[in-house]
Amino acid sequence: MMEFFSNWLLKIQLWFADIRGDFIQSFIEKDRWKLMVKGLGVTLQITILALIIGVVLGVVVAIIRSSYDQMQVKPAGPGGFLLRLMNFLCKVYLTVIRGTPVMVQLLIMFFVIMVSTKNTTLVAVLTFGINSGAYVAEIVRGGIMSIDAGQMEAGRSLGFGYVGTMWYIIIPQAFRNILPSLGNELITLLKETSIVTVIGAKDLTKGAMNIQGATYQAFMPLIAAAAIYLMVVMLLSWLLGKLERRLRNSER
Repeated sequence: MMEFFSNWLLKIQLWFADIRGDFIQSFIEKDRWKLMVKGLGVTLQITILALIIGVVLGVVVAIIRSSYDQMQVKPAGPGGFLLRLMNFLCKVYLTVIRGTPVMVQLLIMFFVIMVSTKNTTLVAVLTFGINSGAYVAEIVRGGIMSIDAGQMEAGRSLGFGYVGTMWYIIIPQAFRNILPSLGNELITLLKETSIVTVIGAKDLTKGAMNIQGATYQAFMPLIAAAAIYLMVVMLLSWLLGKLERRLRNSER
């Protein structure tokens, strides 16, 4: 029995020794951990900038779509034609972006539209911003449509125009309703950025792959990348949860 436990203890010690050796080779030697840190910085940069573009684009598209849908009588003349044209273009944008894979969009942006640039971060930001905007638009539109129509009339009675009513009354109420969905879009966007390796962007995943190529060790760098993604997602979920609770408490 003692020999059995001794053998198992020896195997565990050897396993920990191998893990320690792999860790040192993957991250400590030649300061390879810096590849992961720099990659995380690029990942966060792409995510934050793409989210800003996506929210701005999504809000604009959502306002156009919801304005058209809420009008019982469509206006005639140049104004009505412009609204119908913008609504049609928004529907085409939503259909194309949501109907094609984001990786294909990234490759088209890099190899076709922005073929003259080598700034992979810029390409990734624009691609993911445009892609995210389509999903944010539908999220925001759903939030706007969930607000009672009387809120718009109340804003008009207070002297606000359409834009002012939307900005000061409708959008803040819709934001509270759609915050969980927007948080989910942020988390999804963060994870989707891992595909920018296909155009050579030096993100977190690329950093792990570079370490793998240098050390021929796949387990340690890839597990580390997965753990970092998980920790960032858990942090974002915690922050979003606190924000939701604060917004709920402010309504009381």
